[in-house]
Amino acid sequence: MKIGPKYKIARRLGAPIFEKTQTPKYALSLARKEKSDNRRGKPKSEFGKELIEKQKARFSYGLSERQFRVYVDKSLRSREPVQKLFATLESRLDNVLFRSGISKTRAQARQAASHGHILVNGKRVTVPSILLRAGDTVSLRAGSANSPLFGDADERMKALATPTWLKSEPALRQATVTGVPAYQAGEHLFDLGIVIEFYNR
Repeated sequence: MKIGPKYKIARRLGAPIFEKTQTPKYALSLARKEKSDNRRGKPKSEFGKELIEKQKARFSYGLSERQFRVYVDKSLRSREPVQKLFATLESRLDNVLFRSGISKTRAQARQAASHGHILVNGKRVTVPSILLRAGDTVSLRAGSANSPLFGDADERMKALATPTWLKSEPALRQATVTGVPAYQAGEHLFDLGIVIEFYNR
């Protein structure tokens, strides 16, 4: 999915949702923008606030509006739509590659999967949106081990704090899903509770 000017999008949404915006320079720029907005005294409407949360979540996972809406619609049929939506988003193959440290970013993870560098339970896959379940293991294809995409994967995996539902094995450059991702409000750059409210209008 082509995203567009990432700095402008992140500033508009008021959150460092892209890797290139997670820097001290960007944080200073965002703080200045917030001060300017406060001086203008233009409070956002409830709809505006909900829209921003939706966009923050969508851009964080690098999804098109159509892809994101499909996940939301399925989640709304669940008794716990917020948890269902979060578990679905986190269980995508590209996100698991990113969370484990095998890939540096979700965008890089999508590229790696699309180009056939990734194995799921020993089988080559080319679809980054595959949803993984407990017991599934992701690893690198033997012929891809020396690819520049994964040159520092083992060191990155060692340094990264992986989620509790994911077991990382840096020496093997692989990771195994051990449980279901659980959403905790306040731990992310977006509020999925507000996102669900937006689509429930």
